[in-house]
Amino acid sequence: MNILGISCFYHDAAAALIQNGQLIAASEEERFSRIKHDSDFPEKAIEFCLKMGKIRPEEVAFVVFYEKPFLKFERMLTMMLETYPRSHKVFRESMISWFGKKFWVKDRIQSFLGLSDEKILFSEHHLSHAASAFLCSPFEEAAILTVDGVGEWATATFSHGRASFDGKRENRIDIKKEIHFPHSLGLLYSAFTAFLGFEVNEGEYKIMGMAAYGSPRYADEIYQIIRVVNDGSFWLDMDYFDFACQTEIPLTRKFIQKFGQPRQPEDDFFLDGGRTENGKRNQYYADIAASIQRVTEEVMVHLAKVLYAETSTENVCISGGVGYNGLANARVLEETPFKALYLHPAAGDSGGAIGAALWAYHILFQKPRVFVMDHCYWGESYSNEEITQRLSSMGVSYQKIDDEQQLLRQVAEALARQEVIGWFQGRAEWGPRALGNRSILADPRDVRMKAIVNEKIKFRELFRPFAPSVLDERKGEFFNLPQGKESLATDFMLLIPTVVESKRKEIPAVTHEDGTARLQTVKEQTNPKYHRLIQEFEKVSGVPMLLNTSFNLKGEPIVNSPEEALRTFSRGALDRLILGNCVVTRK
Repeated sequence: MNILGISCFYHDAAAALIQNGQLIAASEEERFSRIKHDSDFPEKAIEFCLKMGKIRPEEVAFVVFYEKPFLKFERMLTMMLETYPRSHKVFRESMISWFGKKFWVKDRIQSFLGLSDEKILFSEHHLSHAASAFLCSPFEEAAILTVDGVGEWATATFSHGRASFDGKRENRIDIKKEIHFPHSLGLLYSAFTAFLGFEVNEGEYKIMGMAAYGSPRYADEIYQIIRVVNDGSFWLDMDYFDFACQTEIPLTRKFIQKFGQPRQPEDDFFLDGGRTENGKRNQYYADIAASIQRVTEEVMVHLAKVLYAETSTENVCISGGVGYNGLANARVLEETPFKALYLHPAAGDSGGAIGAALWAYHILFQKPRVFVMDHCYWGESYSNEEITQRLSSMGVSYQKIDDEQQLLRQVAEALARQEVIGWFQGRAEWGPRALGNRSILADPRDVRMKAIVNEKIKFRELFRPFAPSVLDERKGEFFNLPQGKESLATDFMLLIPTVVESKRKEIPAVTHEDGTARLQTVKEQTNPKYHRLIQEFEKVSGVPMLLNTSFNLKGEPIVNSPEEALRTFSRGALDRLILGNCVVTRK
């Protein structure tokens, strides 16, 4: 049975193909359209999935959309009518968008794929999130926590999932509790994202980077605008927010009176110990970032503890956009009774495409489970033959090294000489994290690499940290991870532990200001080539890890094709580009 999952029309449009319960392909539309966070109907991602599945559109049994548009419209209309006439501008724009395309999801699917009505199904937003985490996990039973900005009405759900691999019992995802709009932890975090000068639904992760430079001295003030109750519910004081009438900076005058003027996006972020007015102002913003980060972590830990009490299971799955908060995830694993944690690697809306497809197959049709997502390599790939043909057609000079061991040794030695390398291998990653197939790599021992990669290659803010890719079998030597607890989150770069204090001077380029690191553990069975490269680097450096960041420039999606990798190589300051077994160097 071929089931196609689709998410679109908000942000991070995506498609995923399931064949008899096994994931075949998944990709965000942005990888093909080259529009970052592309929200439009994912035509190119759908075509890619069908190609990978070797099927024609008429062979798709069902298409499942990740949410229910009419329920979402009900919420939008209710919100805007309640605040009219202040919401008249947003109302006009929303109606154009809704009547222009969002209402007609079924028609768009039918016209693009040529399928009949009965083959098109709709899940619910948070149910798709829950399914994306639980039905990709290794657990047959788990508590499920979904937290994001907002779906149809829900902003967070507490669920209990049961689904077996042997097919001997009913598959279920029972949503026990929901928290509804406008009370949203994700929207609270996004409001502070806007206040701190970053783009909503794109810059939230930057707060974690900035927070390391501040102190959570304003956490108590934030707790005055979010109230958290013992039963796991919470509510926002809506005197501080204007979600209905403002889309870019959804803050009221009362918020500005309490926290001051928002940071301007174009302002440089630097700290000088308070010697200048700009330095003092930046320190204040860093403290605000640390404060909203601390509150978010504490609320997530509280929600997880309540969920554990409700379900009494030792496994927990987390999804929704707040699931990208690696600091909060680390505290959930460390501070709650749960023994094992699973996070879907595309925890945001794109992951809903997989969740919707798996929900239909396992919950609606009651098929036994056959799949665990233990890696993220579900995107486009190019063979060595295709790469050499494309390089030759573009007139690019390259060296082809057929001996893989020789290639890896050469790359490791170049990295040890402090070269920065573009690494393009195998199938592209699913989700926002580059995990060794579309990565920029550097030496974690050289503190200068932070500035070099941020300023000269990525063209992004200097306070942004980088990930260490470490051999899975060596992670305990360098990182403080909870003892006796299990998680694949480190494989997906979704957990941020602290670096062992004695090791911080050894790997300063991947140790953030607060002593943490966005860890990626690399297993031989899931990415053998990247694993062997790190082993080769250890031979020449003594360190079993590499600095890893996504292969893209600021404001662009991660590269998907050899041509895009070459364009990024030519525009940045990379020293060397490795495409499959081909090496491109600067002349």
